[in-house]
Amino acid sequence: MRDMREVRIEQVEETDIDTILAEDINFSGVLTFQKPLMIKGTFQGEIKASSDLFIGEKAVVKAKIEAGTVSSKGRIEGDVLAHSRVEFFSTASMIGDLATPDLVMESGCQYNGRCTMRRDKAAAPKAEAQK
Repeated sequence: MRDMREVRIEQVEETDIDTILAEDINFSGVLTFQKPLMIKGTFQGEIKASSDLFIGEKAVVKAKIEAGTVSSKGRIEGDVLAHSRVEFFSTASMIGDLATPDLVMESGCQYNGRCTMRRDKAAAPKAEAQK
């Protein structure tokens, strides 16, 4: 019998996050930020961040997303580019394409789309040339 390690996603405390868009916020537009942000409400548009994005359990995000880490308990509709990691908790759902070097998915989450995983930007052209 093989020893299977269970992968766990660490819970983040809201007090560790600089900005939180509360559950009663409905925001549309382009969102840029450089420190961790949590969305608990509804967002539609584009997110371009150099930091981490956390999506709350009741949140609905319809956007093209680029961030360091994307950690979701809620719903994402749109493409995601995460430079470090994507985490889907069991309550998360996503429809869209995903590009990240590291992906963690808890049992129960839903994901529909294409996933591309590359660790090294320099290796990307070589991999595409081999196709």
